[in-house]
Amino acid sequence: MTTAEAIQLLEKFRAGGVGRDQVVRAFQAAPVADLGFAQVDTHRALRKGFPEVIFGAGKTPGQVVSIASKLVDHEQRVLATRITQEHARALKRKFRHAVHHELARCVTIQKRPLPKRAGTIAVVCAGTSDLPVAEEAAVTADIMGNRVERIQDAGVAGLHRLLARLKTIQEANVLVVVAGMEGALPSVVAGLVDKPVIAVPTSVGYGASFGGVAALLAMLNSCASGVTVVNIDNGFGAGYAASQINALAA
Repeated sequence: MTTAEAIQLLEKFRAGGVGRDQVVRAFQAAPVADLGFAQVDTHRALRKGFPEVIFGAGKTPGQVVSIASKLVDHEQRVLATRITQEHARALKRKFRHAVHHELARCVTIQKRPLPKRAGTIAVVCAGTSDLPVAEEAAVTADIMGNRVERIQDAGVAGLHRLLARLKTIQEANVLVVVAGMEGALPSVVAGLVDKPVIAVPTSVGYGASFGGVAALLAMLNSCASGVTVVNIDNGFGAGYAASQINALAA
């Protein structure tokens, strides 16, 4: 239950649409569900506006399904990231609303999607090889109730590709900019807009890219103002932060 859903429930109670016992049960639900191998935070949405997200890496398909089942019992929407094909098959067998976003390595389960808030989040991707990370950011922002504009293959080696989408970029409330190699794209984008830029370094590149460290350091040392940097390949973290920023502007 998100804060907005809690408010709706209380308003229904005030209007006589639901009984006192139903409201009490909703708020008496235990904040943690003990699965033995996991302690599922069932009050995360009430505090944060979105439920606990399942990080699939290192978990068995059975563990992911068990955690998702507990979340689905309490929530209207669930996001799982870093999902394998085995995870996805197990989730789709269990939940009819499950959607596998294969490129993003995510699964979403939505019984009732969040309404889209005003404003857009632009996810700008430098190269096709960076798309898995960019898509993780886009899927995250989308399920959290945001309109997402995807701008793909717009790296600095062909700057005209970026400038062709300048209007879309400048109209966004917040931008997620994903790049590997030398990691220059976020600095270029930040020099063109007056909105927050969340830079995401990826592990794409040749030997001296050091698995994304070169792009990370380039972004941390950006000469453009307004650039914030997340961890290497952390599209989820960028999409989540962008959603929180966009919520403030809505």
